[in-house]
Amino acid sequence: MKVAIVGAGIIGVTTAWELASDGHEVMVFDRRGAAAEESSFANAGVVAPGYVTPWAAPGMRGKVLRSLLSTHGAVKLRWPLSLRDVRWMAHWQRACKLETYLANRTRLQRLAFYSRTRLHAITEACELDYERSDGYLVLMRSKREKKLVQAGLDVLRAAGTKFQEIDADEARKIEPALSADTALAGAIYLPDDEVANCRQFAQLLKWEAEALGAQFHFNCELAPLKRAAPTEISLAAGSESHRFDAVVVCAGVASADLLRPLGLRVPLAPVYGHSISANIREPLSAPRSAVMDERYKVAISRLGLRVRVAGSAEIGGSPGTINPASLQTLYKVLQDWFPGAVTLRSGVQQWKGARPMLPDGPPIIGRSGVPGVWLNLGHGSSGWALSCGSARVLADLMQDRDPGIDLEGLGMERLLQH
Repeated sequence: MKVAIVGAGIIGVTTAWELASDGHEVMVFDRRGAAAEESSFANAGVVAPGYVTPWAAPGMRGKVLRSLLSTHGAVKLRWPLSLRDVRWMAHWQRACKLETYLANRTRLQRLAFYSRTRLHAITEACELDYERSDGYLVLMRSKREKKLVQAGLDVLRAAGTKFQEIDADEARKIEPALSADTALAGAIYLPDDEVANCRQFAQLLKWEAEALGAQFHFNCELAPLKRAAPTEISLAAGSESHRFDAVVVCAGVASADLLRPLGLRVPLAPVYGHSISANIREPLSAPRSAVMDERYKVAISRLGLRVRVAGSAEIGGSPGTINPASLQTLYKVLQDWFPGAVTLRSGVQQWKGARPMLPDGPPIIGRSGVPGVWLNLGHGSSGWALSCGSARVLADLMQDRDPGIDLEGLGMERLLQH
């Protein structure tokens, strides 16, 4: 088949590679100047399937309200709030019911574990060499946090995740550079989880896809799809239309506008995250792999010769405006755990990215309901952790093959039920 893919983030690139591997003629279009320039650009890089859970969960409304009142809260509302944001929050509230949460958590983790297996298979098959390290440590500052995390550990057990509850001394053996001046009540160690450079992987896999014949076209702002000819692609500025046998939409938050003329209402909204990346000054003072501060929901990752600190969830505001308060939280958590590890006077990369989130959590993968139009979107903050599995699933569905995993609740029909 001749397939157009809209979007060259981690989802678009993995999809392109899988389809090209299956022998399809693939063309990828992206509005940016290179692959992985938006949500995939400077995320935390953590691949921890057991921790991939829906944002919409019982008790989350109270947590969000408390966070809004806290200086370093993980969740913030920013002005202006659009009507889309308000509608999204209303859908999100309804999805916080226990029954809905449990179903969506199962769907996400099933896909996440499959995706990690697929990530390792692709890395080995293509002999990809990118920044990565093994192990993930969740740090708890107080006994209260140790108590609150127990429900999450039940989830890990149910998912078959390998983990250890360890004390502060054991945590410091795994990550010797952890500051002794910051209170540490204990930690959760996940030896099979990892941190890896999402953007680097995407760029390497893009080259592999090109070697298989896939073509990438950048700086292409596409016009919304047309109801009369849904598999035709043209530029927003006006150009000759190009017809394909199939179109795969994985353009992040922009997907909703592209699909609207087809009568498809996809409740995507941007939930913004921030990160800072800085060069390591003293290797012995830096993390060996990745840690998560459970209180502030901030990840600190070792990526080669740099450390990346990522976190925050902001609804509303403008895409290009980095909020200083969000960065202050990241700097605070870095200083708390790894003081002196990085050079902060120069060369610090500050980033804000839009996570394309559906209100109930899982992505939508498969047929759109419009002939020839396929979807691979809505992965939210877990795009890196879900990308390789999602791409293989979509490629199998497009070939009418059994993907080998249960796809219940991951199709467009889930949205139509609400």
